[in-house]
Amino acid sequence: MNTNSNTYTFIYASILVVVVAAALAFVSEVLKPIQQSNIESEKRLNILRSAHLALELNGVSNRNSYVADMFNKYVTNSYCVDNDPKLPVYECTLDDGSTVYVVEVSGQGLWGPIWGFISLKDDMNTIYGAVFDHKGETPGLGAEISTKEFARQFEGKTIFDNNRFISISVVKGGAKPGDNHAVDAISGGTITSNALQEMLYNSLEAYIPFFNSKTHQ
Repeated sequence: MNTNSNTYTFIYASILVVVVAAALAFVSEVLKPIQQSNIESEKRLNILRSAHLALELNGVSNRNSYVADMFNKYVTNSYCVDNDPKLPVYECTLDDGSTVYVVEVSGQGLWGPIWGFISLKDDMNTIYGAVFDHKGETPGLGAEISTKEFARQFEGKTIFDNNRFISISVVKGGAKPGDNHAVDAISGGTITSNALQEMLYNSLEAYIPFFNSKTHQ
């Protein structure tokens, strides 16, 4: 066959495309279990960190193994309180013997999904800790929801006021001093802040029957 002909070029290019596609598919299939393991490990790590656990990873040789060990140690119970929608709960027993309840929150940010985990003390009202993350919020603006500084504001805030659910407000310009139901919004990230506030209200509201069941045991 004439290697300078259009037919040769077409056949060569077609074979090359098929070979590359097959190679990529093979690599993707081989890496899939590793990717799933990393995704699951990251989720477990965020659950733990919402309860102020597994905060230091420096010096850890096998991150996923360490997270799994910590998760098995501290998460003493996990279940769903509603199958439609799925509302997971993770009970973390801390070193002092107290229990915090980690619930999952999710919503839609400016450029994609946002999500997080909120841990509550056993009064099912006081926030013990929080972790938030996002898929594509703007660096330096909406992406700041994933910082420790932003999440730290939620500690000690309460989601009920005299048994009335009000969630947590994310206030542009700053929460008023002493407001136990509000935190400062992200500077320059108004849309993401509003989306996070909506996410918290909608997600936590779905858990109200569970919260009530725990406080009336």
